[in-house]
Parts: sequence; C-alpha cells; structure tokens
Amino acid sequence: MSLISALHLDASALAVAIGTLAVLGTIFRYLFSKSTFPSNAPAPTTEAWPILGSMQFFTKRWDFMRSGAQHSKTGNFMFHAGPHDIVAISGQESRKVFFESKALGFSEGYATLLGGSPEVKKDKNPFAEANDDASFGAYFNKRLSKLMKGNELKHGLPFLLQDARTNMDKLAADASGVTDPFDSIYRTVFQFTMRTVACKEIADDPALLAKTLKMYEDVEGTGTPLSIMYPWLPTPAKAKRTYAGAQLYVIFKRVVDARNNEDRREEDALQYLMDQGDNIRDIITFVLGALFAGQLNSGINAAWILVYMASKPYWLDRVREEVASVASRYCADESLPLKDRLMHVPIEAWEGEFPIIDICLKDTIRLQTAGTGFRKNISGKDVPLNKTEVVPDGAFVTLAVGDLHYDPEIYENPDEWDPARYMAPREEHKKQEYAWMGWGLARHPCLGMRFAKLENNLIVAFFLAYFDEIKLSDAKGNETTRIPPTNRNRHSAHKPDEKIYLKYKVAA
Repeated sequence: MSLISALHLDASALAVAIGTLAVLGTIFRYLFSKSTFPSNAPAPTTEAWPILGSMQFFTKRWDFMRSGAQHSKTGNFMFHAGPHDIVAISGQESRKVFFESKALGFSEGYATLLGGSPEVKKDKNPFAEANDDASFGAYFNKRLSKLMKGNELKHGLPFLLQDARTNMDKLAADASGVTDPFDSIYRTVFQFTMRTVACKEIADDPALLAKTLKMYEDVEGTGTPLSIMYPWLPTPAKAKRTYAGAQLYVIFKRVVDARNNEDRREEDALQYLMDQGDNIRDIITFVLGALFAGQLNSGINAAWILVYMASKPYWLDRVREEVASVASRYCADESLPLKDRLMHVPIEAWEGEFPIIDICLKDTIRLQTAGTGFRKNISGKDVPLNKTEVVPDGAFVTLAVGDLHYDPEIYENPDEWDPARYMAPREEHKKQEYAWMGWGLARHPCLGMRFAKLENNLIVAFFLAYFDEIKLSDAKGNETTRIPPTNRNRHSAHKPDEKIYLKYKVAA
C-alpha cells in the first residue's frame, strides 16, 4: 500500500470517527438537554423528526410555514430545527413586532439560520467558522453605506454604462438571437456588483470574473439543512463551502497584495477599504459579504423582469416608450441610436426618472422574493407577540415572505405579474402596514437599494435599446407563452427550475 493510500485511509477513518462522535453527541443533547417550549409560547407543530426537528422547514419551507399557520389559532407556532427553538409568525400584529422590536436581532438571526455567504475568521483558516466579532456588522454597514452614496455611484456610472454596452454587444453578436437571461443578465449584474463593491482587476478580466462567479455559486449552493442546524458537522457541503470560500479569499488577497507590492492605487471600493487602514481580514470579509448581499436577489430579479416584460407586450411597450423619452431629454440628437443617446443620461435620471421600470421591478420582487426573514430574541427576556404569546428568550423568529406577498387579501390575483397594482387608485401595497418588503422594512432597510435599482434600470434600458421583438422561447428559439412557475419552497430568489429563454432581434 502506498503512503498516499495509507494517508487517505487514515483521513477517511478520522472523518468517520468525528462524524460518529458528532451524531452521538447530538443524540445525547436531544435526549437529555433538549429545551421544551414555554407554556406562553406559540403552540408547537407536530411535524417534527427526532434530533433533526422540523425538516420541512428546510425541504418545503413555504408549504410548512403555511400549514403551520393554518393549523394555529393565532397564526403563530413553534418548532425545532436541530438545536434551535424557532417561532414562526404570521398576521399583522406579530408582523409589526417582527419588523419593529429592538429586542429581536437582525444579524443574529440571519447569521445562524441563513447559511449562505462565507465567513472570515481570525485564525489561519479564514473560513473555518463564523466570525464572532460582534462589531463587524456595524463596520460592514458603515462601509457599505459609504459606497452606496450618490457621489460614489456617480463616479462609477461611466464604467457601468460601458459594462452594459459590452455585455449587450456580445448578445447582439450572437447569431442565434436567443439567450438564457439567468446566465447572460445574471453575469452582467455580477460584473456590476464586482465593480461597485469590490475591485476593477476582477471586473475587467472576463476569465477571472467567471472564475470568481463560479466560486460564489459553489458557496451559495452549500447551505444544506445539516450545515445550518449543525455547522460543526464535517459534511461534504461544508468541505465544498470551505474550499470555494478559501479560493475566493486567495483571489482577493492576491489583488490586495499586488497593489501593496506595486505601490499601485485604483479608484474602486477595494482601494477605499485599504485607504481606511482596514486589515486584510475585514477587507476580504466585507467584499465577500457585499458580493453575496448584492448578487443573489438583484441578479435573479434583473433576469425575471425581462421575462415578465416579454410575456406582457403592453408593459414592454410602455417601458420602451419611457426609455426613449428619458434618452431624448438628455440627448436631442435623434439621428443617434438609442443605445448611444442613453450614454448621455446622468445619474440623477437613472435613479429617478424610470417610474414604469420601477413598478415592473416592484412586482417582480414581490413574486420572486421567496423564503423567510429571520430574527433572534437577544433581549434576555421573553418578547410579547400579542396578548397571549411570547417569543422566548434566546429563540429565533421567522416570517415567510409569502405571508405578505402572496396574500389575496392584499394583492388581487397574487400569482399574476401586474405592475398596475402599485398605481393609483389601486395601490394594493398600501392596504396593510408592512405589506411589501422588497427593500427591507422599519428598522432594517436595504442598504443596497439605490444601487440595485440603478443596475436594474441600466440593464432594462440597454436591453430594450439594443433589441426589438423580444419574445419568450425555448433554447432553439421556438416561441412560447409559458412562464416557468416560481418554486415558493426555495429559501431565496432563485433561477427557475425549468429553463426559459429570450428571443430577440437586433434593433436597426
């Protein structure tokens, strides 16, 4: 037997031993130290497995949340997810507590139950486990707020305009006239995001950008039930996550080291962080966190909005008219192609003069924001939900987005994409307090909203400026009217389970 084989067997045996000890430890905790729900907490669900708890929370989340609410007198119920006690809420009264209570920690809830982005730790393995630095959330928000200010976005606008042109030129050069927007548009958003919250070296290098996106997708796809409930278990998903996260770390550290070694400066987010004297750990944690925060929903929604518009010629025509009107206000030379006139539109117009695109995006977000919001009771005492129920001290709280966005009492025909629902006199999103949560609510607004709207407006405007006769199709260009259904059991915005394509004709 070779030395390599022997080492491989030793490593495998060690992994099995660690896994066995982990399982035995979990069983012991379940049998002898598992918490019970307080009498004044919402009634527990009966849908639970030994040790693992309510697995449907991970496998069929929307169905599980809806079923639990329907079988509860108040709409609230409790369940276990591994070692975690979780209160699931629904209805206006509990929703108000969820969004407004200072006793419910935002980052503490997501850090444990989301299981998405990589974490950087101070030790030699930067992705070993969650960063326990409680002040990092404040640091992250402070840095991101700075990068999302008007002057910063204005400075970056020319580069985003050129990125949009470059990506649309690639589509125009494709003789098939067919694209999967969840690939081409998703990649455009990733380039926008990389350029705005990270660094130009990667944004300008197609090969490195593609490699970074691959690593991002590898990490994003490893939030399995076991890795969330028991992050210390040595699962294959955790190994994949650690490897991909470490590769991302290496990519960004090389960029930082190259700038320092060459005494070279660039005008981008990474340079701003370096100029503040931030250490390498915090810089890389911020960049990776901002990429994950900015890419997932925005990349998916930018593709979906084009799909929905292609399915509704009325709205496609209205948006096309809006884009042409804005371009004409800032470039009167009608002899120029629309794509060239758009290059003269200033940042203020990109941010504030596309109200039709805005409501198209609004209903896209409503339909595609799947999953749940999270909080954790960090107050040290029980938090009242209503007159009879509380969130126990230390328990997590979760709210299904569908409790708002898919409610037929709020939205007429909630399964239909209908931007007019936000226009007077309907204004359905104002029927109840906190009826639409696309950009965050109350104490936790979305810090990246300004940039997300900007990049969406750029993509829609340039796509319509470049292409005519936009239709839904299959991969071969055969036209269709069927939009793939949204899988509401997903934990976040997601590419459709069934492929859908856009067929287009290059504008004359």
